Amino acid sequence: MDLAGDLRNLEQLIDRIDLAASQHSKVRLEDILYEIGYRSFGPIVLLAGLITLAPLIGDIPGVPTLMAVLVLLTAGQMLFRREHIWMPRWIVGRTLPSGKLRKGLAWCRKPAQKIDRVIKPRLTQLVNGPGLSVLAVGSVVVALAMPAMEIVPFSANGGGLALVMFGLAMISRDGVLALFAVVVTGGTLAFILNSLL
Repeated sequence: MDLAGDLRNLEQLIDRIDLAASQHSKVRLEDILYEIGYRSFGPIVLLAGLITLAPLIGDIPGVPTLMAVLVLLTAGQMLFRREHIWMPRWIVGRTLPSGKLRKGLAWCRKPAQKIDRVIKPRLTQLVNGPGLSVLAVGSVVVALAMPAMEIVPFSANGGGLALVMFGLAMISRDGVLALFAVVVTGGTLAFILNSLL
């Protein structure tokens, strides 16, 4: 399974999502996946995190859970070493409002440029072999917690950030970022548990 496709940073992902969104008033998830690399695990996790984190679009009820299902499907297939990612039509046929999506992406662009300047390949053993499986499991844990994040205010931001960091760690081969993603995941889960109990 391709882990990164030809994406290497966050701004490239934003450009491709924006390209897909610019062509229709509502953009299908399938069109976005086609632009970013339908068979690439890292970009799909990064996409799910970015959409969850982006203002306007991530606040739409059901969007974080939809992104969670996307991550669960891809991460599960990666853990079972499938060569090709399969997606059901009811997922890839879902649409997002292009106007809100593009506004959210515009808000994300400046932070993305700053983030892209600091990511680089380092501690690559953490994003290869067993380390990669840990990243996939971490992504699954975040995805499983997403429905609760729709109830607990602001927790979806932490989940989206964790997924962005997991996805970026995979495509940029940055083990330091992978460690931060694990820390953010732990902090977000602790926040959710504290809020619900």
